[in-house]
Amino acid sequence: MDPIASKVIDVSGIPVGGSHPFALITGPCQLESLDHARMMAERIAAACAPTGTRFIFKASYDKANRSSIGTQRGLGMEEGLRILDQIKAEFGCPVLTDVHLPDHCAPAAQVCDVLQIPAFLSRQTDLLLAAGETGRAINIKKGQFLAPWDMENVAAKVASTGNEKIMLCDRGTSFGYNTLISDFRGLPVMERTGYPVVFDATHSVQQPGGQGTTSGGQREFAPVLARAACAVGVSALFIETHQDPDSAPSDGPNMIPVDQMEALIGELRSFDNLRKGN
Repeated sequence: MDPIASKVIDVSGIPVGGSHPFALITGPCQLESLDHARMMAERIAAACAPTGTRFIFKASYDKANRSSIGTQRGLGMEEGLRILDQIKAEFGCPVLTDVHLPDHCAPAAQVCDVLQIPAFLSRQTDLLLAAGETGRAINIKKGQFLAPWDMENVAAKVASTGNEKIMLCDRGTSFGYNTLISDFRGLPVMERTGYPVVFDATHSVQQPGGQGTTSGGQREFAPVLARAACAVGVSALFIETHQDPDSAPSDGPNMIPVDQMEALIGELRSFDNLRKGN
């Protein structure tokens, strides 16, 4: 099967799938403040403008699966959704956040265009059903412990609600302790479901728990993996970014400095255009 032959879903005006240019899911891992989110959205919009790349602003109001009890979880749902609503209004971009519990889905869907199912929760039936019932687009991270063909069953849970606005996201597969590996065979395998596939370049270079109480990462390899994913063919790329990743409250070792994003996006669009014949 042609790995760019997925259906096309509409994410608040952004077509995701088929031969459309990749959509970019990007932003800081964790919401820090309205001012910070606004600054990041401004810089992301500027980085995307030269290539006309459409972006979905991503940030989490709660990081519920942190490595240790002492690490920061975020601003909480009420404040986080207020900030995301403001970013959506000011920049006219769709917004995405993680949901961790079934009762988070309906409130998050009042603001967010995309609800994201974290990888560790990708088989939680009640969460998947609650997310699907909102009618919003759902980005499901493939569990690090799952084979790519297992995602057909995961997607079917959401689709059982009548909502087929589903994206399947690869973020690496467990490969020994504190290590992930990207198997690019999994991208066309997941496309066989018919749903658009997303490649998460920054979490694929994560080293889960690799720094003891926090996760490590090798951000220098994120662009390498993103280029490879574009060459295979994907509908969207997930790349977290920050103005100073080494001081970020979450996933700093994985994130791309925002001042490098314009050049990276331009390079990735070249690979994407070549693959899709645009």
